[in-house]
Amino acid sequence: MPTMVSHGPSGDTGIRNILILGGTTEASALAAALAERGDRALLSYAGRTERPRAQPVPVRIGGFGGADGLADFLRRERITHLVDATHPFAATISANAAAAARETGVRHILLTRPAWAPAEGDRWTSVPDLAAAVGALAGPPRRVMLALGRMHVEAFAAQPQHHYLLRFVGAPEVPPALPRHTLVVDRGPFTVEGDLHLMREQATDLLLCKNAGGSGAEAKLIAARTLGLPVMLIDRPRMPAARIVHDVGAVLGWLDHSADLGV
Repeated sequence: MPTMVSHGPSGDTGIRNILILGGTTEASALAAALAERGDRALLSYAGRTERPRAQPVPVRIGGFGGADGLADFLRRERITHLVDATHPFAATISANAAAAARETGVRHILLTRPAWAPAEGDRWTSVPDLAAAVGALAGPPRRVMLALGRMHVEAFAAQPQHHYLLRFVGAPEVPPALPRHTLVVDRGPFTVEGDLHLMREQATDLLLCKNAGGSGAEAKLIAARTLGLPVMLIDRPRMPAARIVHDVGAVLGWLDHSADLGV
């Protein structure tokens, strides 16, 4: 692909080669905005990404081999701007991105959705990590909606007394290692009405999820509030030292003025 020269609203002209670390709706929205502007960009998905959506920019799939591997990639591909638009809980990837940007001198920004905050009527408790969430479930049997995706399900086998409600995007090759569970295979976006129906149907009495933020996965929290159910939220991991923004427009502004900002 030929190098493109970008002209920002401030009148600056510079050769930009942008790498987006993606897998989120924010990354896809940024890719679309950059394609519309004519900026050169590459969107990278982690190797475990399933059926990535079509994108208006070139896509690569797979890891880089840690911070050193990413730094090598930035140098080899002459990346000028690195946008970390991964999931708020992708702590290792974000740490590697920050380290690689420091090592190579590539300009770096973190695009992440704001964390959820409780509203009136919410019954929230927070735990610092997955291990704390598992430990907090000690006690009598409950019916728990485990809204964590499939990656962390097996950890909850340590609390086998509960009946877990699981919702996966696709059917797993191996059944979840939980003695009592109901598995729903469904793909979002989910609605408040749908989650209300699901929680009532399954007699859910606790919702457990990560504080992922954003509107795309918020329906379950609104449903829990409506039903007066308690919610256990796993706190986000610590973010690396980086410039952090919450919308695509802020990234575009940073791209157009990053030389002046010195970041």
